Formats: sequence, C-alpha cells, structure tokens
Amino acid sequence: MPASSGRRHRANAACACETSARKAVAVDPEIKAANRHRLRRIEGQIRGLQKMVEDDRYCADIITQIASVQEALRGVARNLMRNHLRHCAAKALRSGKKQETQAMYDELLELIYAHLR
Repeated sequence: MPASSGRRHRANAACACETSARKAVAVDPEIKAANRHRLRRIEGQIRGLQKMVEDDRYCADIITQIASVQEALRGVARNLMRNHLRHCAAKALRSGKKQETQAMYDELLELIYAHLR
C-alpha cells in the first residue's frame, strides 16, 4: 500500500511485537533507555543547529553538526532494527507460515533498502 512518503509499507507482516495498532510490546528495556537517551541528545543537537543557523555560523561547521545528528539517528535506527530482528522478525520467520514468513522477508528488505543505507 502506498505511504505518504511514496514508499510501500507491508502492513501484513506478522509481528510478535505488535497489537492491532502496530505498537511494539516486546522492546528490550536497555535498548529503549538507550534510544530515549540518544533522542534527547539529538533533540539538543537540533536546537544547537537552529541557533547556529540563526547566528549565521560558518556553513562548514553547521554541515559537520548535521552529519553528527544524522549518524546519531542512524544509531537509533540500528538499535530499533536489532530489537525488531530479535523479537518481531524472529517470531514471524520461525512461524512456519509461508505467507507470514514472506511478508516479514519483504518488510525487512524494504527497511534495509529504504532506511539503512
């Protein structure tokens, strides 16, 4: 089904972590804490970037800070992928149900191709 970003999203991939609202319920507490900490730090970096732009700071310095934020976001994505693979994907792939397994393979490939470059 088309998503607002123009990317297809497989909503039919069964997940050990989802409810009918596709909410994760089997999130590793350490991963969640690490992600929350990283996201708070990223939020501060974004505010810093806004101030750098507002203060007409040197473009190369701003670009360097943007790269830092992007890498921090990739770290959050890696943690989320790790959790997804351990819980949601593992259950779907072990289910023995061909349609569920294929849907999860498709979802994982879409995630890898679209987000983890």
